[in-house]
Amino acid sequence: MRDMSTPLITTSDIVKRFGTVTALAGVSINVSVGESVAIMGPSGSGKSTLLHCLSGVLVPDQGSVGFGGTEVSRLTDAQRSHLRLRELGFVFQDSQLIPELPARENVALPLMLTGTPTRSALRAADETLARLGLTDLMGRRPAQMSGGQAQRVAIARALVSSPRAIFADEPSGALDQATGHEMMQLLTAAVSMAGATLVVVTHDVNVARWCSRLIEIRDGLVHSDRLLNAEHGPVAPHRPRGSEIDPDECLESTSVPRSIAVPSGWFLPPRPSGPRPPHCAPDPCTTRLP
Repeated sequence: MRDMSTPLITTSDIVKRFGTVTALAGVSINVSVGESVAIMGPSGSGKSTLLHCLSGVLVPDQGSVGFGGTEVSRLTDAQRSHLRLRELGFVFQDSQLIPELPARENVALPLMLTGTPTRSALRAADETLARLGLTDLMGRRPAQMSGGQAQRVAIARALVSSPRAIFADEPSGALDQATGHEMMQLLTAAVSMAGATLVVVTHDVNVARWCSRLIEIRDGLVHSDRLLNAEHGPVAPHRPRGSEIDPDECLESTSVPRSIAVPSGWFLPPRPSGPRPPHCAPDPCTTRLP
């Protein structure tokens, strides 16, 4: 069982500026091993900048970022690139698959870039796609896939190298609501079964509710940081429960298609139903952020 109390990602008073604009104004957070964290905030709040600092894409101007005990903010560009390639996985809004390559080669690419022999990399890609129920997409190029199918392949690519953390930037932003639900179901369940940590940036509360924790960023600062009930979305059978604050009655009920195929060993718990109590109305988790 994963030790959810062990910090994997840490930040201490990080500040990031772009010219005269301060995107992050002193953010300190810890993300534990195996946690699923949603980062929300209005446009321009600094949420994507925070994600990029956490993943080593950007270096803060002040403060420090740590990953697994290594101070990422002190690494060279080459060292941070090495960390991202071997320890992290990424899911982007538009999948960013290479158009000329079929799905299995897109998924195998991170392994090939680390020097894994092509045959071994393709074998691992095939196994990952099969584990996610995507065998029928192996030979298709991105132009032959729907947006939802391309995002599922992107999830397989993010997981193929067994990363310690997955970073997803608006992963459902280009999808309709139903397809976005299916994609988040697959993403959260697959990451949980892999024992990895998940950090998702989103503007949509219906995406955030699939995670176990919600951090709201406003004006470059942490506005709120709360635990969510893990029962909102799919979880692995071994996922720790019982210790989370339960804001069920403060979250709007959103139905999720129950016809989605779930791999053996995973399950979808029932969602809460009924009206929200009036006293919960002021809570920002009940509304979509602008």
